[in-house]
Amino acid sequence: MIREKSCGAVVYTEINGETHYLIVRMRKGHFGMAKGHVEEGETEAQTAEREIKEETGLSVKVDTNFRRSIMYRPYAGCLKDVIFFVAHSSSTDTVPQQEEISSIRWATYDDALNILTYENDKDVLKHAREYLIRTGAIKK
Repeated sequence: MIREKSCGAVVYTEINGETHYLIVRMRKGHFGMAKGHVEEGETEAQTAEREIKEETGLSVKVDTNFRRSIMYRPYAGCLKDVIFFVAHSSSTDTVPQQEEISSIRWATYDDALNILTYENDKDVLKHAREYLIRTGAIKK
């Protein structure tokens, strides 16, 4: 069995006084959150920051106090572990990485839940929002 590991984050910002979350549409058609493979010598947080920058053009501040892991099989014979953090972006200006991302959008929490393709991503978003509210990073 091949094992892969990726890291990313639930990226959030404030637009007109309301929290919005970064949603990417992958070239393969599904909607998710920015993430990518760990490179040798990187920490999980460094991977998340680099992948978000590469895929969206955003420089973010990763909060490693929130860490959520999901596991799935992207193809037969492979088990993939994805670590998600939360990350704040002070900018909403994005540039999609043409090779992997077909579009990027900022969505409210309810819209993001409706847009995300996979249940495990929705679960990560729910826990991330609860964490952000609990720590006072965002308002309910």
